[in-house]
Amino acid sequence: MNQSTLRTSCCRVTSGCNLLLRQHQASSVVCCRNVSSNSSKSNPPDTSLFVPVSLKTDTLDDGSVGAELTQPLDKSELLKMLNRFYKRKEMQKLAADQGLDGKKIIHSCLFHQTFISFRKYVLEMTSLPADLHIILNDICCGAGHTDDIFPYFLRHAKQIFPMLDCMDDLRKISDLRVPANWYPEARAIQRKVIFHAGPTNSGKTYHAIQRYLAAQSGVYCGPLKLLAHEIFERSNSASVPCDLVTGEERTFVDPEGRAAGHVACTIEMCSVSTPYEVAVIDEIQMIRDPSRGWAWTRALLGLCAEEIHVCGEPAAVDFIRELMYTTGEEVEVHNYERLTPFSILNHAVESLDNLRPGDCIVCFSKNDIYSISRQIEARGLECAVIYGSLPPGTKLSQAKKFNDPDDPCKILVATDAIGMGLNLSIKRIIFNSIVKPNVNEKGEKQMETISTSQALQIAGRAGRFSSVFKEGEVTTMHRDDLPVLKEILSRSVDPIKTAGLHPTAEQIEMFAYHLPDATLSNLVDIFVSLSQVDGMYFVCNIDDFKFLADMIQHIPLNLRSRYVFCTAPINKKQPFVCTSFLKFARQFSRDEPLTFNWVCRHIGWPVAAPKNIKDLVHLEAVHDVLDLYLWLSYRFMDMLPDTASIREIQRELDDVIQTGVRNITRLIRATDPNITDPLQTHGNSLDQAGNSRKDTGSTFLTKGKGQRGPEGRIDSSLASRLVRDGLLTPDLLKQLQREWSQSSSQSALLSEQTNKNSKGKRKKK
Repeated sequence: MNQSTLRTSCCRVTSGCNLLLRQHQASSVVCCRNVSSNSSKSNPPDTSLFVPVSLKTDTLDDGSVGAELTQPLDKSELLKMLNRFYKRKEMQKLAADQGLDGKKIIHSCLFHQTFISFRKYVLEMTSLPADLHIILNDICCGAGHTDDIFPYFLRHAKQIFPMLDCMDDLRKISDLRVPANWYPEARAIQRKVIFHAGPTNSGKTYHAIQRYLAAQSGVYCGPLKLLAHEIFERSNSASVPCDLVTGEERTFVDPEGRAAGHVACTIEMCSVSTPYEVAVIDEIQMIRDPSRGWAWTRALLGLCAEEIHVCGEPAAVDFIRELMYTTGEEVEVHNYERLTPFSILNHAVESLDNLRPGDCIVCFSKNDIYSISRQIEARGLECAVIYGSLPPGTKLSQAKKFNDPDDPCKILVATDAIGMGLNLSIKRIIFNSIVKPNVNEKGEKQMETISTSQALQIAGRAGRFSSVFKEGEVTTMHRDDLPVLKEILSRSVDPIKTAGLHPTAEQIEMFAYHLPDATLSNLVDIFVSLSQVDGMYFVCNIDDFKFLADMIQHIPLNLRSRYVFCTAPINKKQPFVCTSFLKFARQFSRDEPLTFNWVCRHIGWPVAAPKNIKDLVHLEAVHDVLDLYLWLSYRFMDMLPDTASIREIQRELDDVIQTGVRNITRLIRATDPNITDPLQTHGNSLDQAGNSRKDTGSTFLTKGKGQRGPEGRIDSSLASRLVRDGLLTPDLLKQLQREWSQSSSQSALLSEQTNKNSKGKRKKK
């Protein structure tokens, strides 16, 4: 390559740069003119998610030709020139048009990252490409303009950020606007949509199910396995053959395994390709759920049924009607009133001595469940216990025990797990607390007052139409909570405004084709960053998915298998379940089947009966591990072949857990025999007489007071709980302890001085 050829090439690149700059200026005018009408403007990428690729510093093919044709470059002059280039607003705008957005945080934007890499490359490389060397030399000599660097800067950017060349493709893949078009089979038929709107215990689901049972074929989509089981049993009892499909179970009524015309399923498992006469979507208000809302959106838009019967809160009617406008389908609304009334009492319970048959105390933590159930049984009363992590069989067993009029158990202690899915004969709902732990958008744990929708869902369980109590009552355990609960229940439910969406496995696979070096967690992050949704939708929370993706990132799995593993319904707060998940993935990656014997060795089967609460919690985790096996077995049948054996030992485990829950008071006592009043360690607790305590951890959170031990330190049980829940940091705890210790010491000194003074006065007398 001779010098004239090189200079001609450089001139072409320079003129190309000037052309790009002119095009940018022209397009800027157009953008300014049309920006107000561009409602579907694409999102700028979150550039902090793009990780630059390391460039090889091998010897260049053209060696030091540039230096031979011109002269060696002055590094100090180069640095000044590059810094001038970086500060040029025109270059930043031109870079943004090429995907190097500079509008994000300065240290994470692609323009900044590229410049740092380019500057290091220019200043540290012993020999630069000839064309770049000549351009830099011309600029230093005054024969070129600083802007002439841009084409080489852009070339470098595409080397370290290869995704820039496929950004348009990535945007198209992650375009989540008009999701109704994702389901051509559903759009090919004109569906009739009927919304059954009403509060709890209004018969809305009953009317939808009656139409479902009368149809030639139908699908019921519910939020819980218990609800799917209930419809499965009701349908078959009504001589309407019905199959059951949940994440962990497939039950066919036909002995030969042929599919029945009706199916009851959890909503994530519904088929959007099978034609039905009638489909029922229960609890439609969960379409706005930050984690699971996508499943309701998919069912509503994608089910191939002539009639779609939607059941839920009236607050969802307007939104569902608007959503159906996008499919060209009208919504027929049937409104229902509550079948039996419930009233809010004017007095709180205040003492466990005031409990009556048919009472249900609602708590928002298992620790409160344990404490209150022990207090109740200490008074000679039997109580049933229901909380979310119990196996379905145990929940049903406890519900049956409470509902049985011949059983001496007349009190129920439960979490908000009773809000849907169980038929319970409750006369009075008692809120033990009106605040519950929640995780905010930043992933931080915080305590929040329950919403009107949550309060109504729970309160509505009192005095159900099918129970022995024809009228319900609602109150609180503590006097101070009652006016707050009344105010919450007096509000109207916030109208639903958005529906959830979630990236599919196919979309993530297409992303991986363009970004083969990115991790699954990073792929999902980039997808969400680039995704475009209109105002009716949002992208569901993917933190749990990313948590599992990061956990098994080091395990060699193909992308589809990795994606399926990461969608498994796992409680990440359970260390044993997470460890098991990791072992399952590792065994799977070795292409070694997960056999019954292998699983038994891992979980330590057979298990012993629980001796304390810790043992019971572990058995609940073991049950979750078996659920994980069953869930995976329906996705990878050849690798998890022993489904029948696992289900058999899971039933045995359920019996062991049921026995443990029946003896829960003994287990609590065995866990910590020194606790005479477990409620004293909890916020909003009661004293031994069952009276409301004012000086508890709950008051400490709101009024700055706390329980102190004999040495002025915060009670260790309360302290550990506050630290664990993220309401108190270890550093702040130490600071409080120091302050209390100082306060205690000062009080002791003052008391000692007072005693001395009083002794002195007595001596004078």
